[in-house]
Amino acid sequence: MALGSTKSIAMLQAEAADEGSHSLKRVLTVYNLTFLGIGAIIGAGIFVLTGHAAAENAGNAVVLSFGLAFFGCLFAGLCYAEFASVVPIAGSAYTYAYATLGEFMAFFIGWNLVLEYMFGAATVGVGWAGYFSDFMAKIGIVLPKAFSQAPVAWSETLHRLVPVAGGIINLPAFLLVMLMTVVLVIGIKESARFNNFVVFIKLAIVVLVIGVGFFFVNAANWHPFIAPSSGTFGKFGLSGVVRGAAVVFFAYIGFDAVSTAAQEAKNPQRDLPIAMLGSLVICTVLYVLMSLVLTGLAPYNQLDVPHPVAYALSHIPQLGWLEIFVDIGAIAGLASVVLVMLLGQSRVFFSMSRDGLLPPALSRVHPKFRTPYVTTILSGTVAAVISAIFPIDILGELVSIGTLCAFTIVCAGVIVLRVKRPDLHRPFKTPFVPAVPLLGIGSCLGLMAFLPRATWIRLIVWMLVGFVVYFAYGRYHSKLATEREPSLAPAD
Repeated sequence: MALGSTKSIAMLQAEAADEGSHSLKRVLTVYNLTFLGIGAIIGAGIFVLTGHAAAENAGNAVVLSFGLAFFGCLFAGLCYAEFASVVPIAGSAYTYAYATLGEFMAFFIGWNLVLEYMFGAATVGVGWAGYFSDFMAKIGIVLPKAFSQAPVAWSETLHRLVPVAGGIINLPAFLLVMLMTVVLVIGIKESARFNNFVVFIKLAIVVLVIGVGFFFVNAANWHPFIAPSSGTFGKFGLSGVVRGAAVVFFAYIGFDAVSTAAQEAKNPQRDLPIAMLGSLVICTVLYVLMSLVLTGLAPYNQLDVPHPVAYALSHIPQLGWLEIFVDIGAIAGLASVVLVMLLGQSRVFFSMSRDGLLPPALSRVHPKFRTPYVTTILSGTVAAVISAIFPIDILGELVSIGTLCAFTIVCAGVIVLRVKRPDLHRPFKTPFVPAVPLLGIGSCLGLMAFLPRATWIRLIVWMLVGFVVYFAYGRYHSKLATEREPSLAPAD
């Protein structure tokens, strides 16, 4: 079978229409889907990365960094929305690539999505553990370091992992990821309800901080808006704004996870584009307003701390009462991000298994809960172990580069499908094709160029492992391959 063989749109649409006992349960409304998007986006970005990007890269102009990152995501989001309306099926970018660029590229992107979703869940789990430990300390319960931090850390000087004295396991991170796994297994409707509740809490707290904080902003802190360059590329000046965009891009990761729930949406062709683009716009407005408040409350060069929101509030004695709410918002917000990331990962593996590229056990649906329980348990367990062992910086960079690869391929896929199937009915059409997809590709590749060389090396190693899996297993078990060339089917 040619590696470029594609699944027909008709075949994918037939799978999307399947309502049998082995299919997923369609219960999600546009409200649920939008809250899934917000649940994935509002997390580490607003509670952690804002301060780091301001202090180390863009200064007060971190607002512009969020704007640049938003437009990169918007171009990709418009392309995702078109695919989601045409092929409303679980699998997200993996499925879209299968329909346009062929099986090999589909496997490539599916394997990369592991970096976005599984490693994303692990990354945010580590961030959550930090906030949880700080919160417990404030109420008088100090967690032992042996059970609240990773046993290894990345050394920039030695360029390798080194042991951390006293660290055994990051137990809070492990337990959170496993708890979210259990919630997902129980049912998608229950998961959506949990996510809706948590998103409501964190949105209320974010809006409260923004609304109250603006009354105490010191406009003098915003001058100069674009700080002069420090002499180091990527720190202040215009280059700092661009580097800052590459850093805060992680904050936007997750809106595409909405598309992985396509087979569980009641009206996916209408609701998926609305939910993806709506959640992206809502969260961008909140990011911009929050960054303005933080840099207005405290000098930007003091915000590179693990808890920049609480730190900025501490500069204003009248706002001290808000700090406990920020901790609660961070703990709730990061938990919902883990939930959505695990949902996305389990659905991608489910789709790849159903296509024969991964073992068939991964596409089993629970007879009672109608969820892909095997792949959910596998994804959650692996993510939990990763979060318990590895530091957040390594994980975060891998998540970013994996996601940018996915966005790039989705943008390219829209152009390919417009050429191959111009007659196809598209409930939502990406505007200004090929300009928008090309801008999306350029934005993503540009941001990837700003990531460290070590991250690229890790990506290459990860992809080599994926190639082994595909050529040793996936290619010979692919349903598309065995239907077209029975000789490729594995012997009994």
